[in-house]
Amino acid sequence: MRIAVLDDYQNVARRYADWGSLEAHVEVFHGPLSDADKVAARLAEFDVVVAMRERTPFPAGVLRRLDRLKLLITTGMGNAAIDIPAANAQGIVVCGTDYPRFSAAPELTWALILAAAKNIPGETQLVREGGWQLGVGSDLEGKTLGLLGLGRIGSRVARVGQAFGMKTVAWSQNLTAEKAAEHGVTAVSKQELFTSSDVLSVHMILSDRTRGLVGATEMSSMKPTALLVNTSRGPIVDEDALVDALQARRIGGAALDVFDIEPLPADHALRRLDNAVVTPHIGYVTEGNYETFYKEAVENIAAFAAGTPIRVLK
Repeated sequence: MRIAVLDDYQNVARRYADWGSLEAHVEVFHGPLSDADKVAARLAEFDVVVAMRERTPFPAGVLRRLDRLKLLITTGMGNAAIDIPAANAQGIVVCGTDYPRFSAAPELTWALILAAAKNIPGETQLVREGGWQLGVGSDLEGKTLGLLGLGRIGSRVARVGQAFGMKTVAWSQNLTAEKAAEHGVTAVSKQELFTSSDVLSVHMILSDRTRGLVGATEMSSMKPTALLVNTSRGPIVDEDALVDALQARRIGGAALDVFDIEPLPADHALRRLDNAVVTPHIGYVTEGNYETFYKEAVENIAAFAAGTPIRVLK
């Protein structure tokens, strides 16, 4: 059995699981496979592929070119970048793993908010260069935290905001006043969310109705001092409109962990803007998550080899 473990950017996959127990050939890929042709060519000789979240897409066109592939594993129990019906129709079993640490994304969200509000990247760089104090940080107490989405992650972000003494408001297509009140949050209209928020944090699943949900119109209604935070999925925010707003200083800043194209291209404007704090999609990259992802991937492969697949996705 030939197994490909993809997108191990940190070179840690072998550390978190006993791949030797499978008595198979395991090849770990540390860099991204940049396009569909490279994915199909590099993985043509593998029976099993372990994908890390949505880093490498597997649409039907790619799957059709992987004649040898029998088992495709995704970390997490869902993956929008895998065409699961197409895989199943081709006889490829798709399995997932648990996703144990839903605290990871809220924690990173607050790391980004605080880094941007206190200008931690700039101040840190100044100290390293021998300087001392660059600017004046923003207060959070008494300000309004707006949540675009109040689900499992958004509600946790709200609780931290409340602990800081922030007013918390939220909007989503199906959010009711009663549901928001359960989390101590006030449900508002979409327009009010954008006009009233000092910090606006995105916590929605990417879908046809959320793609581009935060566009130029929404950004133009935000306060000129407001911070836009996105730790969900890049395309929920119109990236071109965001770059324009940041360059023109129409909003106070952005704190981002997700982007339209990942890895973010080396020449992308967001890498250069001093009013953007950016991290490389690390919201789920934690010890606890990785231990579960890789350990259960090995379990999935062993179960499949024994003829009794587990954690099967349909």
